Amino acid sequence: MEFLIFIPPNDFKDESVSTFKMFFERWGIKPTITSYSTKECLGAHGARYMPDINTNKVDPSKYDGIVLVDGPGVDTYKLQDFRPFFDILAKFNSMHKYIIAIGNAQKIAAKSNIIRGKKVATPEDKETQRVVQLFHGIVSNKDAEIDGNIISFKSTNAIEENIHSVLEHMGVK
Repeated sequence: MEFLIFIPPNDFKDESVSTFKMFFERWGIKPTITSYSTKECLGAHGARYMPDINTNKVDPSKYDGIVLVDGPGVDTYKLQDFRPFFDILAKFNSMHKYIIAIGNAQKIAAKSNIIRGKKVATPEDKETQRVVQLFHGIVSNKDAEIDGNIISFKSTNAIEENIHSVLEHMGVK
């Protein structure tokens, strides 16, 4: 298996990336970092990642899924309004590939119009909740939700506690 981990060019949550990388590598899933930047990306707490592939060049058929990493950079770069990214996520969704959204990155999935009728573990952030509802997602107070190929985590803290259920759902564990 191979998963993309999408990060904003700056101010992504380092701990979200490191947690997913650790669990993916532990269970034999190859993590591939992607961003719209061609330069080194800097996390909110100083982590640095050079993207393995520019998101513009992503072919969803070559991956089993994508993780949308949260953090202030999602809003700074207005990734929830970037139409080309919506098209990529729509392709992942139409191919029934896994789409994992963390925290405020759920706005990207919502605006991609792929959460209609799906339960979404929405963070306390009122704007993210509003966008999820606007695009007909079902707001959940749980820390994590698995609804078909759409997987959501309320926050970075929810990842470690719920990742085993996600791995089992994907047939990895």
